[in-house]
Amino acid sequence: MAGFWSRLSATLRGLEALAADSRRLDADTNTLDALRTLQYRLHWSSEVLAGVEPPAGVRAGHEELADALVEARDATGEMIEAIETGGQAAASAFLLEWRGSLFRVRLARMRSAAQPPPAPAPERSTTRSAAAATGLTLLGATAFAAGAVLLLWPIWAAGLALVAGGLLVYRP
Repeated sequence: MAGFWSRLSATLRGLEALAADSRRLDADTNTLDALRTLQYRLHWSSEVLAGVEPPAGVRAGHEELADALVEARDATGEMIEAIETGGQAAASAFLLEWRGSLFRVRLARMRSAAQPPPAPAPERSTTRSAAAATGLTLLGATAFAAGAVLLLWPIWAAGLALVAGGLLVYRP
């Protein structure tokens, strides 16, 4: 998704640069080609987003972003059509609507990034097995230390076995 976000940011920067200066919105081939390219990038972004299954907690933000991308793509198409048919004068009639749809994409992106992750599933209670593992580990450490001090290898071997038993009893 990192590539998705960086490419979408670049697309929005390009569109907003064109939308910021209404004098650039004329029937110039470079402007129309740039708008068509950026419109296709919006389409590509909505297609990529449609192929991603969002986590349960961010599904609403995901849908809002998908809707905003489609709206921005369509508004960019209307802007291209207005420039082709009526020039800069016709484009200025759609300019605020177009800027609004671009802003909606930014807003949806910000909201989807700010949503908290879903709450983790509650863990099962393991206090009994944890207490047994702790007891076995402490008893094993004590037996190991006593066996090492007294130089009795069967006692320290039993201590190692108790520590290993403590590891086997507790499974998080």
